[in-house]
Amino acid sequence: METTGVAIVGCGNIAQRYAADLAGYPEIELRGVQDVDPARAEALAAVHGVRAYGSLDELLADPGVAIVVNLTVHHAHYEVIRRCLEAGRHVHSEKPLALRYEEAAELVELAGKSGLRLGGAPATFLGEAQQDALRLLRENAAGRLRLVYGEVNWGRIETWHPDPVGFYEVGPLFDVGVYPLTIVTTALGPARRVTAFASVVRPDRVRLDGRPFTITTPDYVVANVEFDGGVLLRLTCDFYVPNRGTRQQGLEFHGDTGSLLLHSWHDFDSVLEIAAFGETPRPVELSRTPFPGVEWGRAVRDMAAAIREDRPHRATGRQAAHVVEILCAIRASYEQGGPVELTSSFEPPAPLDGYA
Repeated sequence: METTGVAIVGCGNIAQRYAADLAGYPEIELRGVQDVDPARAEALAAVHGVRAYGSLDELLADPGVAIVVNLTVHHAHYEVIRRCLEAGRHVHSEKPLALRYEEAAELVELAGKSGLRLGGAPATFLGEAQQDALRLLRENAAGRLRLVYGEVNWGRIETWHPDPVGFYEVGPLFDVGVYPLTIVTTALGPARRVTAFASVVRPDRVRLDGRPFTITTPDYVVANVEFDGGVLLRLTCDFYVPNRGTRQQGLEFHGDTGSLLLHSWHDFDSVLEIAAFGETPRPVELSRTPFPGVEWGRAVRDMAAAIREDRPHRATGRQAAHVVEILCAIRASYEQGGPVELTSSFEPPAPLDGYA
């Protein structure tokens, strides 16, 4: 079997899950990992018996690396992706693709001009429950769609993460609002206008080690996102309410004849329910046995297969860039106090085989 060489940049918590997935695919060769903290890279490399590159330049000098998986911190995404593309490597990056739409669009253009693949997380729309939800929407199982509710109650990062400040600097919108936005844009295509409100609900926070810190980026955001055809998405994001402490979670698609309820936009084995208008929801039996939780390497595997098969990969940089434009427009709306128009577009990804 032809194998594709892959390397990871950024060896934080999520890298362990990506590495485990990638190392388990027979058609993927995990060649090595790199991090600004050499000890962290060496520890992850030792688990999988691969190389710990001393620098990004050293990684990019390895001719066996075809795809770079960028798992660095948010503010480093643009620079790392750009360097990898300029070195002739395909890239799959964790979310968001960049923190400014202009940078995200630049990366998409660079990849296109270079004949390279650019992919972006989140790719949870590739999960079994999500693919079944998307299939039912294409089949108009809820009738004409008019309203979508997206809930992102991600709790207080400082209660579990040893270094939460970076998350709060970015805020819940850019860190986790991308998940439901990616699924909804997969279902509905590009968004056209947003109107938003945001606030800092709890400015004073305390790390696990007892050190206090203060946040200034809004930890609560509510946005109305408008799509072609008049469909409206109400998106709520916060770093205050824990997901386990609320009934408001997941994605709800409401149409003229009923509703489709995806309990989690994150987990591939999410409960999926459907309800005729005015009736109690009933569970939908998934078409396939779902992966438990999230298979983090699935989009990278799809990109590698797409390169071999000469077809489009599904988690595209162009869609990820459109989501970045939505995020930036939401921020502009709550800062300026009015609606913001969107201009970018993308082609929604093809369903996985068997879900058409």
